Amino acid sequence: MGLSALLLLALCAASSRALYFHIGETEKRCFIEEIPDETMVIGNYRTQMWDKQKEVFLPSTPGLGMHVEVKDPDGKVVLSRQYGSEGRFTFTSHTPGDHQICLHSNSTKMTLFAGGRLRVHLDIQVGEHANNYPEIAAKDKLTELQLRARQLLDQVEQIQKEQDYQRYREERFRLTSESTNQRVLWWSIAQTVILILTGIWQMRHLKSFFEAKKLV
Repeated sequence: MGLSALLLLALCAASSRALYFHIGETEKRCFIEEIPDETMVIGNYRTQMWDKQKEVFLPSTPGLGMHVEVKDPDGKVVLSRQYGSEGRFTFTSHTPGDHQICLHSNSTKMTLFAGGRLRVHLDIQVGEHANNYPEIAAKDKLTELQLRARQLLDQVEQIQKEQDYQRYREERFRLTSESTNQRVLWWSIAQTVILILTGIWQMRHLKSFFEAKKLV
């Protein structure tokens, strides 16, 4: 594989998704993120509260918080924690597959928010995008060349994780296909057996009928 192709894969391997959404006081919003195993995920968020008088979204008060819950593909809770109106959550996946990330506010404790709307800005970073390289460079005293080499190594590692995850998905798909084909085969055999038995029963029934009428 050439260097250009490797760099292209490196760019595709890690991902960063930024979005915003609106929620009500009792509403929970969940997202599905497909994550390889042993991959760090960082989520940054900030909230804005709807001001009815000014009819704009303004920064939320410090008392308003968000509860973040993350579940792995097996339904096991990876993270469940209460944060402030603006914060950052981090977790590392240990099982490849679809992870569920859910957020909801502690609006029941906020009378000012009761019946209102909340805008949540969310930025989810997966893979090597989750690394803070300026902080790593300052901590480890890395030169620009060493830092770039570190980034490339992390990208290559992320590519390997993505490839392992794709192989894992391919294996699961193959097993599912084989199981489905086997069930279709047995169902076809069962249908054939039922048709044969039905035909035999009909022939015997007709024979008995003709014998009873003395037509045979």
